Amino acid sequence: MTRAYPGAFGALVKRRRIAAVTGTNGKTTTSHLLAAALRAGLGSEAGRLVTNADGANLHYGIASALAKAPRADLAVLETDERVVKDLLAQGRPEVLVMLNFSRDQLDRNHEIKFLARSWREALAAAGPDGPVVVANSDDPLIVWSAQTAHRVIWIDTASTWTADAALCPECGGLLQRTNPSEGSPTGAWDCPACPLSEPAADYVVRGTDVQLPDGTIVATRLNVPGAFNVANAACALAAAVQLGVAVPDALAGFSTVRSPAGRFAVATIGESLVRLVLSKNPAGWAESLPLLKTDPVILAIDSVAADGKDVSWLWDVDFEQLGDRHVICTGPRAYDLAVRLEYGDVDHEVILDVADAVRAVRGTPDPVDVIATYTPFQKLLKMAGLR
Repeated sequence: MTRAYPGAFGALVKRRRIAAVTGTNGKTTTSHLLAAALRAGLGSEAGRLVTNADGANLHYGIASALAKAPRADLAVLETDERVVKDLLAQGRPEVLVMLNFSRDQLDRNHEIKFLARSWREALAAAGPDGPVVVANSDDPLIVWSAQTAHRVIWIDTASTWTADAALCPECGGLLQRTNPSEGSPTGAWDCPACPLSEPAADYVVRGTDVQLPDGTIVATRLNVPGAFNVANAACALAAAVQLGVAVPDALAGFSTVRSPAGRFAVATIGESLVRLVLSKNPAGWAESLPLLKTDPVILAIDSVAADGKDVSWLWDVDFEQLGDRHVICTGPRAYDLAVRLEYGDVDHEVILDVADAVRAVRGTPDPVDVIATYTPFQKLLKMAGLR
């Protein structure tokens, strides 16, 4: 379609109310949560909504999803970081959810500040006609890039990953963090060399609950695991409320989301029962590894374009927390992972073929945990009949 009509993306994003979701981690799950909240709010009119539910978030995937629903006037669009600028210019989204910035696919995206600057410039160019931004106040790069938006709703996501936010994006000074607490495990960040600091939040993550702007605390009761998904839900909740959905309806919608685009799905592959988790950068692995409950576990690594060809990020992941378990390393870059585990004194074996690795755990009564980068994750979904 886009070859026949190169302007398809620009034409299809016009004349719709759009909520866009972007960031390095959590785009797919947050998009699913937001779409579910909007469907709950729309009730019998849920057919008005279109979304790119499978996570195809480049120009082609967005155009494809919208082309299938020409009469849908509402859209929730998972948007790749590099597509945000074009979507802001051509689609004029009503809401833009900005989740986080972290090293990912460096051979494609290069320095993440480059992307942050493109968002900042695009929001400035949009001016008062630009979107209401729902932004993660814990991430200095997100705060810096959202500064030029005409209105920002800040979300304190209680993030624990800070390894990609050591320096101030405004002046380059060393950021300081103060007053860590149970609700804010890393503390508030501030740049002592310039005015940039963590803004006061409108929505605050408190454990598995979310505190609303009026101080009310609501339980998320999600059916997807992990503290990071509570943060995703807080962002989705703020966006849904901005779009006119009542909080109870949004929360009811959240409860219907169980395995967005296969993430966290429990599946039977041959004679093996597995639970699938997608992670593809240090921040994602830092959140996913604590979810692992089984012994053994399977870790599947690849390095083609979709995964990011540079696997040096393996050395920034705390695999040492798996020291009491047996790890099966699989995928085309299994030996790179094995070297990392050897240095971390983690018991492991290498089974290169993903299918063989899964067969090695057949017959277990409980699902065996599998964390995979994008390409082996898609292979596992196909093996399970979920794609």
